[in-house]
Amino acid sequence: MSKTLVVILGPTGVGKTDLSINIAKHFNTEISSSDSRQVYREMRIGTAVPEPEQLAAVKHHFIHTHSIHDYFSSWECEKQTLALLEDLFQEKDQVLLVGGSMMYIDAVCNGIDDIPTIDPDLRKEVFETYEKEGLEYMRMQLKQLDPVFYNQVDLKNAKRVIHAVEICLMSGKPYSELRTNSKKQRDFDIVKIGLNRDREELYDRINRRVDIMIEEGLIEEAKSVFEFRHYNSLNTVGYKELFEHFEGKISLEKAIELIKRNSRRYAKRQLSWFRRDDEIRWFHPEQEEEIITYLEQLV
Repeated sequence: MSKTLVVILGPTGVGKTDLSINIAKHFNTEISSSDSRQVYREMRIGTAVPEPEQLAAVKHHFIHTHSIHDYFSSWECEKQTLALLEDLFQEKDQVLLVGGSMMYIDAVCNGIDDIPTIDPDLRKEVFETYEKEGLEYMRMQLKQLDPVFYNQVDLKNAKRVIHAVEICLMSGKPYSELRTNSKKQRDFDIVKIGLNRDREELYDRINRRVDIMIEEGLIEEAKSVFEFRHYNSLNTVGYKELFEHFEGKISLEKAIELIKRNSRRYAKRQLSWFRRDDEIRWFHPEQEEEIITYLEQLV
């Protein structure tokens, strides 16, 4: 019997958690998370980690399994998730992959290039250079190290420019030479379920979720990791805005406003990314019966 990876994906705040737990229960299986931030145990509130009773209802993997001090990339996600699936498929015919991190989902489904692990000291050195010299300096460094990728990358995206510089320095090769973008074959079937809501409904859920995070202690959680703000794991919505507040650059009210705005913008980017994939079948999160019926027909 063929094995099937059921991917439950969608934008932040859409309602993936409860639905995926119910589907996992229906198929008597387990959930592998593809959330690039829920993997870090120091980041609970700001990443909307499932509640303890939700985690107890169905076995989850890659939730709070790593520290922000660990290096966990999309390449690591691919490697570790495939090892997990090989193990789970010994007993399960279906396994769920749940999340909204685009690169992590792509890595598991399609494969990713073998990019070297970045040494923490090098990462810190590059970030300190960026903070001291600015983005334009990093752009010029990338242009010197890899003119091909320099002409391909969004030069306004500091995160991608810095990451490319890190890879060039770590590998001693241009980043563009390491990127093959070739799709890898998997020995299991893949079914993708996309979840979405009307924009107004989705944005309202995102705004309300940010308010709940603040009430639950997001400010204190951000303070507890403030000294490590240069880590890539903490360069994420909900934390970086509060870091700017702690540095005296913006008010708390402004930080909360920006968290909501940037969360909505992130959701929009996620949807734009996912809509390029014609393998995704889209549903509203409340269409649980329809989704299960659709899956049963396929698996």
